[in-house]
Amino acid sequence: EIRHHSIIYNVTDEMKKAMVGLLEPTLKEARIGAASVQQIFSTPKAGTVAGCMVTEGRMTRSGDAQARLTRDGKVLWTGRISSLRRFKDDVSEVRQGMECGISLDKCNDIEVGDMIEVFHIEKIAQTV
Repeated sequence: EIRHHSIIYNVTDEMKKAMVGLLEPTLKEARIGAASVQQIFSTPKAGTVAGCMVTEGRMTRSGDAQARLTRDGKVLWTGRISSLRRFKDDVSEVRQGMECGISLDKCNDIEVGDMIEVFHIEKIAQTV
């Protein structure tokens, strides 16, 4: 593509704008919330369910939210929340200070004192 410019600054600005579209976006993790495991329940249908208290933000299973199970600062599992319940109701999110039951997808190694964090990955366009 050939373009004509009378001012050189317009050329450099146009080149920068074209390059921004070609650069790979930077991935940034944004924390949504965290919950501490207070008690463990075993059910034949759902497997291991963690009785949790939401200590920060909110716990959600909607959208592209992912979960991480940590014990003593070490990440044990990363994936999705398969079930989020408040009392007997299936809910999409639970806010700070409330209790909930969390079942993790394909993870049954949960102990009292573990932390469950919910986060999502943001794509940030690079600039020149």
